[in-house]
Amino acid sequence: MNDILFRIRKNLKDRVDEKTKENNQNFFKEKIIFYGVKVPMIHKISAEYWKEIKDRDKQFIYGLCTELWRSGILEESIVACDFSEKLENFSESSDFGIFEEWIKNHVNNWASCDTLCNHTIGSFVEKFPEYSIEKIKDWALSDNKWMRRAAAVTFIIPARKGRFLNDILEIADILLADPEDLVQKGYGWMLKAASEYYPEQIFNYVLKNKNIMPRTALRYAIEKLPPEKKKLAMAK
Repeated sequence: MNDILFRIRKNLKDRVDEKTKENNQNFFKEKIIFYGVKVPMIHKISAEYWKEIKDRDKQFIYGLCTELWRSGILEESIVACDFSEKLENFSESSDFGIFEEWIKNHVNNWASCDTLCNHTIGSFVEKFPEYSIEKIKDWALSDNKWMRRAAAVTFIIPARKGRFLNDILEIADILLADPEDLVQKGYGWMLKAASEYYPEQIFNYVLKNKNIMPRTALRYAIEKLPPEKKKLAMAK
């Protein structure tokens, strides 16, 4: 494992883009650690190494992902997300604890949070809804803002498919007055995704709660609604 980690890290360092290195921090409120590699290049590197590790057992791959997460470096977390997403067909309900540990202990920015949750955990929820959804609702009650954002953004892709509407609205209820703007954006994005399949239900939800919902969340939630509904939702 150490040899693979060394080579992944060397490849990332060798592909630093100076403009990306100079500008990356501008996209984050929190101080992050990064090499300065463009996202398409990160995915290219992870794809190269996936060919090498894809036949290894799942525990080896999860262990490799955990070591990448532990570094705290943005690009390494994206590589870890790429690997865990590709394990989708091999996931079991017991894998949930691994994903939860990554969020709780290692996620420290919106990009890592969203990449993990949109794909790896979102797919897991679709496969094991009866095991995972109630646990994810508990994330929405966490003191950790990344777990609260994760509770929402995990449902982005399922929401676009028309799945789990009642659970999505329950999570929105829990996060409704959250003080963190990144959590507000997260659950607003979740509602926007659900509006692609359930425009009337999301419109009615926003109307009912617009005096409580922060404007940041509201603007995200109504983005795909027709202009006349947006106007009603934004009216004081």
